[in-house]
Amino acid sequence: MSRMTHDDLTAISLFSGGGIGDLGLRQAGVETLLMNEIVPERALMASANFPDSLVVAQDIYHVIDQIKSEAIRLLNGRELFMILATPPCQGMSANGAGKMLSNYRKGLRPRLDPRNQLILPALSLVKDLRPKWFVIENVTSMRNTLIEYDGELRRIIDVVREFLCDEYEGESYDVQFADYGIPQRRKRLITIYTRDSEVKAWLRASGKTLLPTPSHSSNTEPNRLPWVTLREAIGHFPPLDARSPETATDPEDPLHTVPILDKRKYWWVEHTPEGETAFSNQCVAPGCGFHSNARHGTSRVDGVNQSLKDTPIYCEKCGSLLPRPSTIDADGSIRLMSGYTSSYKRMRWDEPSSTLTQNFMYACSDNKIHPSENRVLSISEALSIQTISEYHLVVPMKPLAKKIPLGLLKDVIGESIPPRFVEILARHLIDIHSQDVKKSHSYLRQGSLFDVVV
Repeated sequence: MSRMTHDDLTAISLFSGGGIGDLGLRQAGVETLLMNEIVPERALMASANFPDSLVVAQDIYHVIDQIKSEAIRLLNGRELFMILATPPCQGMSANGAGKMLSNYRKGLRPRLDPRNQLILPALSLVKDLRPKWFVIENVTSMRNTLIEYDGELRRIIDVVREFLCDEYEGESYDVQFADYGIPQRRKRLITIYTRDSEVKAWLRASGKTLLPTPSHSSNTEPNRLPWVTLREAIGHFPPLDARSPETATDPEDPLHTVPILDKRKYWWVEHTPEGETAFSNQCVAPGCGFHSNARHGTSRVDGVNQSLKDTPIYCEKCGSLLPRPSTIDADGSIRLMSGYTSSYKRMRWDEPSSTLTQNFMYACSDNKIHPSENRVLSISEALSIQTISEYHLVVPMKPLAKKIPLGLLKDVIGESIPPRFVEILARHLIDIHSQDVKKSHSYLRQGSLFDVVV
């Protein structure tokens, strides 16, 4: 295999969001020539971070011909190194494939989420532009997600394999990002295909995978470091408190701010122990403090997990209202709020964060309350957990307003692939081409912090 030069390292990014994954490509020395993102605000962020890249801000179905022609123009005869695709995951189904396929065969057409079909134009671009590598990132439930292809319902990963089989070879891998030094338990399906004949021969002969070797583990396996914890990732941030505007914002960091909690929610949160859910909070009434009230849980009904409805909200000893999530009806009666044991739950200091989503700034979201302070995570903390703070990120201001778009940042962070993993993977694939795959440990960076420009 010949060593690739810097000029060969070009990429096209599809479903780019704010360009977060492309930050990792850039750090690995890969130039993103063209990006496609349908949401204008996210495309604007991508443009701000990659001013030399062409950003096509429209539905991929409407601009696929433009993407092809512009890519050919920008490559100017060079070979495309990679297409990176991170299609939306909201339509992916973890356990609906069997039922959908059964209904389809019975003539009962199932409901299909059109977002799942977005892999098809991406595959078309791979076919026409012939990159050396094609990488897809999505939730692990993509394995079971069905799309309509050639008049049949097929699993997405089977369609990818069939579409590319004439020229490409690869596999889909379940990846835990915490195994790569990212302070977050974020499990994703990483699909990697290559058309390089020498790489395919190496892959068959070596019996290896196309994934870089993990550097960390949950149980300190030999030659691996322990997972990076929340304490290591965000323990240095100044304390905040969601009780008032004065305590909820760091005057030195406009991104280190959290939403205010109303009095009832604050009461639930302040009495929630580390690693526990507010739904299982115990009595705090003076003179009682009974700690054996029934805890919250789930039951399985018709094969589906449902949260318990009879979890007590009054102390079983003194009758006082427990600091558990509840709602007040029109008649003034109080009843338990619907929610799972992961809702209103504190994270643990000495573990990685739970998976960040677009709802990470909501206390009711799964396992998103700060380990010890009465609040959720701030944008700055989320940037660290997602490893974005290790890269130079430009945050565009709202047009005609000198205001940081916190909502845009929240959404972009929650939907993005951690750029550190993209960098690790890109360097690994480059090393495979360079016959130096053993180097794949050397760039598992411990995380020097780069400035966030606002």
